[in-house]
Amino acid sequence: MTVSQTNFAWATLLEVGGRGRLHDRLARALRAAIRDGRLAEGAAVPPSRALAEDLGCSRWVVTEAYGQLVAEGYLTARVGSATRVSWSPVTEPPRPRAQGAPPRPPIRYDLAPGLPDLRAFPRRRWADAVRAVIGSAVHYDLDIPDPAGHPALRTTLAEYLRRSRGADADATSVFVCAGVTDGLVRTCRALHAQGIGDVAVEHPGWPRLRAAAASAGLRVHPVPVDHDGLQVDDLARTPARAVVVGAAHQFPTGTVLSPARRAQLVRWAREVDGFVIEDDYDAEFRYDHHPVAVMQGMDPGRVFLLGTVSKTLSPALGLGWLVAPAATLTALRTANPVAVAPPVLDQLALSTFIDRGWYDAHLRAARRRFRTRRDLLLDTLAAEVPQGRPAGTAAGLHVLLHLPEDTDTRRTVQAAASAGLRLADLDDYRAGESPGRALVLGYGNIGDTEIPAAVALLRHSLRPAATRR
Repeated sequence: MTVSQTNFAWATLLEVGGRGRLHDRLARALRAAIRDGRLAEGAAVPPSRALAEDLGCSRWVVTEAYGQLVAEGYLTARVGSATRVSWSPVTEPPRPRAQGAPPRPPIRYDLAPGLPDLRAFPRRRWADAVRAVIGSAVHYDLDIPDPAGHPALRTTLAEYLRRSRGADADATSVFVCAGVTDGLVRTCRALHAQGIGDVAVEHPGWPRLRAAAASAGLRVHPVPVDHDGLQVDDLARTPARAVVVGAAHQFPTGTVLSPARRAQLVRWAREVDGFVIEDDYDAEFRYDHHPVAVMQGMDPGRVFLLGTVSKTLSPALGLGWLVAPAATLTALRTANPVAVAPPVLDQLALSTFIDRGWYDAHLRAARRRFRTRRDLLLDTLAAEVPQGRPAGTAAGLHVLLHLPEDTDTRRTVQAAASAGLRLADLDDYRAGESPGRALVLGYGNIGDTEIPAAVALLRHSLRPAATRR
């Protein structure tokens, strides 16, 4: 227990009733409080003068009781310091570790996907934004928040998405949410309320998105992805009237939805009277040319747009957005009556962070850093894992490493974890068994200097996984 001068046990209930002299009864009450843990070891008991005043007795009664407990070893008194509890109830000895495999070493290198460079989080600028918000927020900003988000952030996001992503958005169409998963759940609930019972998702893809759609009551249909992105012809053979698609950079294959597929997908949505739910995953990071604009701008009446700062700043912020077609705005509110927007002060901090140009500056620096890191990873893989074949567009925060068919990627991931390296198996993102062995290697949350050692561990981990079972 933390020992401090503010840790006085003022509120401890002392039962000093019964028969006998008052100082004996007080000592008995304190002893009981210590024995049953109400006064923990290290806690300071009240000064004798203050406790005597509370009990309505002389100070001598308290000092006698304290002296008795000091003699018994329950209390320790030092000149110039508070009298503190020096005893605690006997606890059970720690249980011996169960026999079996030794514990795994801590993860030293992180090549799993899904995280940005957490070391590069702009702490000073974010702190500046928070301070600015605390100083400028008016009293009604501290009221119960609008479930759709604070108007200031909704306006800022609409302008940012128009400027940087080519979106067709205004403040009324923007909802602030906790991230892509939260935004997808809200969207699917609204679609379910409007009579849509089936949704398609990319295969392979994030299992979390499949689970989010299913949690909203929709039947989920996986649709395969090829080198041009989602196969719209296969989508048309499902009963789905909504589809979740990563058009700018599909996870985990790393493909970009081709222009022809984009146009075909919008036509499909019109023909089935349905919707496209665009997950703008990794869209800010394109290294061979400027990022491709969002599909939402092609048909804002048929396309929802989901985005987040989880891959650009940090998932710890829990801030994202949803841009919705005008015809669905009422359904989004009524189908999600208990939806809660992120904390208002965090929303205002993000609005300030964007408005002052700090977000754009952070993204520019991140693009340079990730471009260099991606090149380093590919060069190191070519030298150390020549049997691997990297795939995916020069974008985002991960690459797909195809491996020989006789590689057991599951055992590879386990062997790597035992050596302190975190990896991800492509099978983790598939809805069922599929041919093709591959690892999904993220380079967002690993330092440049760590990549050679991490790839060396990967090479060694492949050895015991040579035969797939």
